[in-house]
Amino acid sequence: MSVKVENLEKNMVKLTIESDAKILDEAITKVYNKQKNRISVPGFRKGKAPLKMIEKLYGAGVFFEDAANEIINDTYDEARKESNLEIVSQPEIEVTQIERGKNFIYTATVAIKPEVELGEYKGVKVAKLSSEVSDEEIDEEINNDREKNARTVEVTDGEAKEDDRVTIDFDGYVDDKQFKGGKSENYEITLGSGTFIGDFEQQIEGHKVGDDFDVNVTFPEKYHEKSLAGKPAVFKVSLKKITRRELPEVDDEFAEDVSGKSTVAEYREDVKARLVERKNNAAKTAKEDEAIDKVIENAKMEIPEAMINTQVNQLFQEFANRLRTQGMNPDQYFQFTGLDPKAFIENLKPEALKRIQARLVLEAVADKEGIQVTDEDFEKHVSDMAKDYNLEVERLKSIIGEDEKKAMYKDIAVQKAVDIVAENAVEVEEAHKPEKKHKKAEDAE
Repeated sequence: MSVKVENLEKNMVKLTIESDAKILDEAITKVYNKQKNRISVPGFRKGKAPLKMIEKLYGAGVFFEDAANEIINDTYDEARKESNLEIVSQPEIEVTQIERGKNFIYTATVAIKPEVELGEYKGVKVAKLSSEVSDEEIDEEINNDREKNARTVEVTDGEAKEDDRVTIDFDGYVDDKQFKGGKSENYEITLGSGTFIGDFEQQIEGHKVGDDFDVNVTFPEKYHEKSLAGKPAVFKVSLKKITRRELPEVDDEFAEDVSGKSTVAEYREDVKARLVERKNNAAKTAKEDEAIDKVIENAKMEIPEAMINTQVNQLFQEFANRLRTQGMNPDQYFQFTGLDPKAFIENLKPEALKRIQARLVLEAVADKEGIQVTDEDFEKHVSDMAKDYNLEVERLKSIIGEDEKKAMYKDIAVQKAVDIVAENAVEVEEAHKPEKKHKKAEDAE
């Protein structure tokens, strides 16, 4: 196998990967052996027709596509390593030569890690945040504790109202016809959550368990499913269950239950201390985030679109995984919310870009500062991870491969760079922040 590297514009590179002709022959034979039992050839039992006979009947290239996929899967990773490039996107593959007796050739167009020209990264100005706690904030936190300790009771006689958790069956119709994705059984929803389109949830309010009723809504004009956009729909709904949360009273007994304090007054002081600690932690995170934003503003880098798209795909997969933990898949989410999947994905691009920029500038800071990651740093990182995942340290180490270990060393270096940037940032009172000068005034100076 040979690999040629061609530099393109905007941190893009084209790899031309060439394999010997016999590799194609072997891949075709492999695919043939996998698929021959599914191919019918007159005069032969399934699985008994020779390769040449199948090629003669269906064409010489009948197995080319699957054979190409086999070769690409087997060779791309090796080619990537051989190129010695830091590739930061999924490859865009194009087969340029596939023919019996000739070498198999394909190209992989990829983004490579952009170079970063750092500007000022020490002494950037950030807003100073207060850790003072008001009585209103204490009351809100106590209400949160009440929510956490609320009893869930089943409502068997009363009417459903906002914030109730209900279980329903529904069946949707447009123009008196059922539509795809509009039917479900034993679906749970919190009224007022805005999960369904229009005022679907509000129309459930006021009904009792056992009620069968219609819900009338209109799909948005810009609904992602064009056949439903702007159309009125009728949902046949059966209300099967209502549950409601009952909050406990705030008294000394409650105070002792949730905090171990014997009186409400002591409990409030404990809540205040908790909020001060939380605000301090939030202020630390906000300081880091704002300082990194300033370092990004001061730096120069050219981010290839393919790199952004790869990060967008990762963000969407994270979102999809969160949905699945809630018992919903992305198709259902877009169906019920009326959001356009393409627009949703497009809206992920700013966050994807910010993630990329932050990582790149922090890696550049780590390089410029000569940050070293020690074995002790790694051991602590693994120990913290083991606690998070409730695993034994040695067990976690046993499943960490070399590539993962290298990535973890990089992550630790990046976190040390965050510390350097944040520790050297200058906190200023927001009211005293200097106004941004007009560009012409700056030029004059």
